[in-house]
Amino acid sequence: MNKALQAPRRAYDIKLSLWQRIWKYKAFYIFLLPAIIWYAVFNYYPMYGVLIAFKNFKFNLGILGSEWVGMRYFNNFLKDPYFWTIVKNTLVISVLKLFCGFPAPIILALFINEMRSVRYKKVVQTLSYLPHFVSWVVVVALMTKLLSPNNGAINELRQAINPNATPVFYLGEPGWFYPIVVLSDVWKNVGWGSIIYLAALTAIDPELYEASELDGANRWQKMRHITLPGIYPTIGILMILSLSGILNAGFDQIYLIQKPSTLHLSEILDTYVLKRGLQQGQFSYSTAVGIFRSVVSMILIVTVNGISRRLSDISLW
Repeated sequence: MNKALQAPRRAYDIKLSLWQRIWKYKAFYIFLLPAIIWYAVFNYYPMYGVLIAFKNFKFNLGILGSEWVGMRYFNNFLKDPYFWTIVKNTLVISVLKLFCGFPAPIILALFINEMRSVRYKKVVQTLSYLPHFVSWVVVVALMTKLLSPNNGAINELRQAINPNATPVFYLGEPGWFYPIVVLSDVWKNVGWGSIIYLAALTAIDPELYEASELDGANRWQKMRHITLPGIYPTIGILMILSLSGILNAGFDQIYLIQKPSTLHLSEILDTYVLKRGLQQGQFSYSTAVGIFRSVVSMILIVTVNGISRRLSDISLW
């Protein structure tokens, strides 16, 4: 009966014009209005500033009054002697974070899901995602205190074990830069990332586990043949999104950890844009670098999404 009533209603809605449909469902659009205004003001209106990348921007002339220079700043960036170093650093840090940080939330979610005690499960989950809400400024300040060569907890522990041990300035040692970046990023984000997988695990039919128990499956076999396949679509979607952001190595973290002795490893696209744009006043050049990163990211997400759709039928669109 309901289907019979819905069919004429859909046909009637199709015949209405766009503005008539908007007016008919105005209550829904009123709820959407704050979000539309927010995106228009903070996401779409700033796109007007993209013109700076194609102009020799002068404050006294404004964006529209400045001289058009076309692709000059894009060519300058591609010919920059630091171009390959910056791109390499960005890719290395992003790939290391992806390699170590992507499976960590999956593993944590699986272990939390296997816990018997509900109270212990809640405690572990809460403690694991609390670091996500701590600012990188605070995290780096704590790391500086722990890793400082003067009265740092790590160096004091080393000297307590071996009084002749030489204090190490971990944040200034190039050999320690990548481990510190990756481990601190995993510690901060692993709990928050596991929430998505825990939500996906709740959608798995419990009858599958009951049937597997009747067949004699142990906990590892259930995890391998039921739990993991059940969250494969979620893993695929998040992998696509992670690969699309491969040029986003994490500005806040890197900029705060960056030291002169590790600059050859830590200078990434985001920090380079900040220094050339705000510190040196080369706004057109830095905008061109930002657009370059955005275009590459867009190409990556379209490419990875297409490959994933062909190979596994998992895609964003």
